Amino acid sequence: MKGVPLSGLAMTKIPLSKISLEDLLPHRDNMMLVNEVLEVDQRHAVTICRVDTFWPMADKTGVSSLILVELAAQTAGVCNGWDRIQTKGLDSEKMGWLVGIKKAEFFIDFLPFGTAVLSLAENIYNFSNLREVSCLQHVDNTLIGSMTLQLFQA
Repeated sequence: MKGVPLSGLAMTKIPLSKISLEDLLPHRDNMMLVNEVLEVDQRHAVTICRVDTFWPMADKTGVSSLILVELAAQTAGVCNGWDRIQTKGLDSEKMGWLVGIKKAEFFIDFLPFGTAVLSLAENIYNFSNLREVSCLQHVDNTLIGSMTLQLFQA
């Protein structure tokens, strides 16, 4: 399109079916803990993460509930990765976010292998390269974690 600057073009929304987890998150190998994205838009994401033997902090029977912080951060990353792709394109830079824990409550101590954790992360504050994210986590409709994270991207 001659004469129209690229910044003036509206981005065509890329459907989730055309986006992989690797497109959304910078995590790889044993640090990719999200198994499935159920919902995503620029404001929120819902993911399923199944506890596995290769996860950090795994012992013989499962994983400490502290892993819920990483599950929340990755679910927030799915949302913010989606936003990046929709505004900057699929081939845009996949930089990670520094995560701070503002508040965290854990209602269980341990996650057995095979447990499916449903995580809902929602951006409650969004300004430039700073986000505040609220996250709730459930197993079988039971709340197991609630936290507020602060994300910063350099």
